[in-house]
Amino acid sequence: MKIRNPRTGVYDHEIAPLDTVAVENAAQHLRVRQKHWGALSPDRRSAVLVAFADAVESHSVSIAAALAIDTGRQAISQIEVDGTIGAIRRWAARAPGLIAAASPCDQPTAIPTIATSTRLVPYPLVGVISPWNFPLTLALIDAIPALAAGCAVIVKPSEITPRFIGPLMAAIAEVPELPLLVIEGDGATGAALVRAVDFIAFTGSVATGRKVAAAAAEAFIPASLELGGKDPMIVLASADPVAAAHTALRASIVNTGQACQSIERVLVARSIYEPFIAALVNAAKSVRPNFPDIAVGDIGPFIFDKQAAIVQAQIDDAVAGGATVLAGGQIETMGGGLYLRPTVLTGVTPAMTLMREETFGPVIPVTVFENVEDAISDANASHFGLSAAVLAGTVEEAEAVAVRLEAGAVSINDGSLTAMVWEVEKTSFGASGMGPSRMGDSGLLRFFRKQAIIRQSGSALPISTYAEDAQR
Repeated sequence: MKIRNPRTGVYDHEIAPLDTVAVENAAQHLRVRQKHWGALSPDRRSAVLVAFADAVESHSVSIAAALAIDTGRQAISQIEVDGTIGAIRRWAARAPGLIAAASPCDQPTAIPTIATSTRLVPYPLVGVISPWNFPLTLALIDAIPALAAGCAVIVKPSEITPRFIGPLMAAIAEVPELPLLVIEGDGATGAALVRAVDFIAFTGSVATGRKVAAAAAEAFIPASLELGGKDPMIVLASADPVAAAHTALRASIVNTGQACQSIERVLVARSIYEPFIAALVNAAKSVRPNFPDIAVGDIGPFIFDKQAAIVQAQIDDAVAGGATVLAGGQIETMGGGLYLRPTVLTGVTPAMTLMREETFGPVIPVTVFENVEDAISDANASHFGLSAAVLAGTVEEAEAVAVRLEAGAVSINDGSLTAMVWEVEKTSFGASGMGPSRMGDSGLLRFFRKQAIIRQSGSALPISTYAEDAQR
C-alpha cells in the first residue's frame, strides 16, 4: 500500500497491511504475554513503563522526524513526542495509587457477618484504532493507561500516517516485558482487530465510529469512542473583541484545524462584532504556511489530501449559498502539498454544510447574535457535543453560559483547553463519542472489570430460611 507525503504529494512510502490471520496470530501471542504482565504488581508495571518512557526519549529524534514526514509539520511533532513521554511517566506514577484506591478490602455490609472486597481484573487484550491528525499522541493516549492497568495492547494507527511506527517499535523493542504491538494496517486490518480483542478504543470520524460500535456490539465487547466535533465558541458582549479574535484564531487553526477540539463555529455579540471581525481577518491574513521551509511558519499542509477536498467543497457550498469569504478561501498547491490559509467567512446559515458537518480544516465561520438565548440555542443546534468555549469579561459570566451548553467540555475565556488538560474527566455528548472518559481517573479505570469477593464469616443460611412456612 503506497503512502502519500503531505508536503510533496509524492507516494514515497509503503506499508504491508496485516490481514485477518496475521491480526489473530498477533492477538494470540499478546494474550499469552498478558498473563505474566497482568500478574505483576502495579508498581512493577509502572517501573516497566518508566523504562518505556526512557526508550521513547532515546528514540525521540527518529520518532519526531518520522512524524514530521507523516504530517508535514515539525513543531507539533516534537510536542507530540515530548507529551507522550510525559504521559507515560504520569500514568506510571499515578496508576498504583488509583488501583489501590479502587480496590477496597474487607468492606462491611448491612449484614454483620458479610464483608466484601473488590478486585480489579484487566481486560486481557485491548485494541486501539487511532487517526492521522496526531499520530503518536492518539496511538498511545489509550494504550498507556491500558498497559498500566495490566492489559496487553495492539495499536493500529491510520494508514495515512504510518512512518512513525518503525521508530516507535524500535523503542518498544528495548522494553521486552511490555506487551505492546503497533501494527501497519488499513480499514480491513482495523475490522479484524475489533474481532480479535476484548476492548476496543477508537478515535476518528463519526461515520467510522458507528461502524466500530456496531462491530463491537457484534463481538460483544465494550467500545470507547472519541469521535468528531463541531465546536462552537460564544463571544459575549463583555469580552475584549481583539483578544477574543486572537483566541478564536488560535483555537480554530492549530494543526491546520485538523483537531477534533478545534473551534468550528464562532458566535459573536452584535455590539462587538465589527472590531472582532476586523481583528480576526487581520490576524488570519498574517498566518504563514510552513513552506518552503518546514521549520518556518505557523501551519502546515493538509495531512490527508481527501480532507482538503472535503474542506474546499464546504467552502464552495457556503459561497454558493451566499456566504462571504473575508480571508483565505482557496486551497493552494505548494511543492505538491495542499495548503489553506486561515479562512474567515460571514453570512453563513445553519443550512450550509459548513455549519452542520465537521470541517477539520482552518476555517472560521462567524455569525452574529442579538441576545444570549439565541447564542445558546444556535450553539446547541448540532448533533455533535464534543466541546465548546465561552469568552466574556468575567469568568462568572462565561460560566453561566457554559453550563447551558450541550458539550462534554467547555473552555472559559480560552479555547480548545481539552488539548492541554488531562486531569478532568469529560463525556462526549451526542454523536461525538461513547463510553467512559479517557481523561482523569477513568482513563485508567475503564480498562478494568470489577470482581466482588463476598465473605461470609458466620453460618450460611439453610434452605429452611426460605420455606413457605418459615415466616409464620
